[in-house]
Amino acid sequence: MEKIDIHLSKFSFAQKLNLMETIWDDITKDEKVLESPGWHNEVLRDREEALATGKAKFSDWEKAKERIKGNISCDYVS
Repeated sequence: MEKIDIHLSKFSFAQKLNLMETIWDDITKDEKVLESPGWHNEVLRDREEALATGKAKFSDWEKAKERIKGNISCDYVS
């Protein structure tokens, strides 16, 4: 595969995020091409077990986002 040379230092943070999102959108168009890594099923089983035994619980998405925002600091994302 030919390497693509992109001078990322010339892009703003917002442009870099947009580029990353555009690439991800393109990669994820075809689910059949994406394979979960081998460890993924084990993690899913562990999480299902934690839910079943009460060691973990679901959170409301809006409340979870607010909790996450309170735990991070980022000066360049509005």
